[in-house]
Amino acid sequence: MLSLLLLLQVLASCLWLGHSEVVTSFESSCPQFFFRKTPPNEALEPENPAWICQRYKNQYYFATLYDRSRRIPVYSAYLYQPAPGKRPNTWLVEPQLIGPTYPKTMERERTLLNDFNISLEEIGKHQALLQDYKNLTGLNRGHLNPSGHHSDSNSRTATFTLTNIVPQNEKLNGDAWKNYEQQTMNRNTQGCNNTYVVVGAVPGNNYIAKGRVNKPSYIWASACCEVDTKHRKTWAVIAENDRDKVQLLTLEELEDMLTQLYGRNRVSLFDSGCPRK
Repeated sequence: MLSLLLLLQVLASCLWLGHSEVVTSFESSCPQFFFRKTPPNEALEPENPAWICQRYKNQYYFATLYDRSRRIPVYSAYLYQPAPGKRPNTWLVEPQLIGPTYPKTMERERTLLNDFNISLEEIGKHQALLQDYKNLTGLNRGHLNPSGHHSDSNSRTATFTLTNIVPQNEKLNGDAWKNYEQQTMNRNTQGCNNTYVVVGAVPGNNYIAKGRVNKPSYIWASACCEVDTKHRKTWAVIAENDRDKVQLLTLEELEDMLTQLYGRNRVSLFDSGCPRK
């Protein structure tokens, strides 16, 4: 009888994990954010990864590969669906990075502290905290997946999770990168039925918050647009995280650069159906 109860407990925990926000693979849990349901290959994976299907109010809005050790996202993937709307101002964290028994949807730090009696130390063990981004000089909270690329209040709010931001050069974030997110993306997506986006950050050698949060050396973005069932186009950009300059690239050029910067296997950001040149 005891062994049966133990078996049921194990099965229950497996079922819980399989349906939680921190998942075992994007392909099995939230593949809709990737062209042909194909995430980037393993060449970008950190030593201590978390695959997060970003969930807010019981709905998935995008996917993030997160680096638990450096406390920054490796990349965030989403569908480009911009619409007018207010910019949120509430920052959220990911309870599932604390442990699988905590809420599956992102929450405020305050909610976890007050309602679940969790300490800030516990919350911040594998993710950034609001206090990590305070009193920065020349840096601010840079979204990988920007709220302005989403169509309604809930989807925009979902981007305001600390698992979707990195310490980004203040000038770059407010000028050249902002111009790419708003002007270039709008121009390049004309005639697209669906646009799949993957935006990422290359880890750097510097940290903020007394070594807790890595400051990326580069920020990059890539997109694959479906014009129709037979035609697709792609583009990409990269920016050094200490200069206010964005370099426009082909998808192949970005994958080449990331392959060199990471020094591992060949990087592939999209299914082969997305043109590289």
